[in-house]
Amino acid sequence: MPAHRKLGRPTDQRKAMLKGLVTSLIQHGRIETTETRAKEVKNIAEKLITLAVKECDNFTSKNVSVSVPVVDSKGRKMLKTVTSKNGNKYEVVEREKKEELRTVDAPSRLAARRMVMNWVYRVKDEKGKTISLTNKLFDEIAPKYKDRKGGYTRIYKLGPRRGDGAEVVVLELV
Repeated sequence: MPAHRKLGRPTDQRKAMLKGLVTSLIQHGRIETTETRAKEVKNIAEKLITLAVKECDNFTSKNVSVSVPVVDSKGRKMLKTVTSKNGNKYEVVEREKKEELRTVDAPSRLAARRMVMNWVYRVKDEKGKTISLTNKLFDEIAPKYKDRKGGYTRIYKLGPRRGDGAEVVVLELV
């Protein structure tokens, strides 16, 4: 028995379709698709969520020194005039050093994040800003399912699709 259903598509198209469906499921929390596709996406999504739940709290915090630009009251960067060795004058952004608390992933969490990144596409919100679905999975979705031992998704049957009669279902995160 093969590991995945073939879904009547060549490998590259099948993987792209499944990646798109997994991305939509994580981004929106529910998708509407055919029953066989939903079963495949369910297997993949359950494994990714399980991975995220296991590595949910596997990180440390660390102080890091960061160089940030100095800004004025209107939010513009402050410039200062500097003279080079050969006498040329030019303007440079004024900077200051700050200590910042950052989270550092453990090696196993980093590996898990990379596995998740293999199954999700980069997406943008309505304003065109990039959303990290990996961060969403690890920071929002995984803590929600921490006390659950599987069964993170649910399938509802909607009935046959008009046209080809394929069974349409809703796949959603519980």
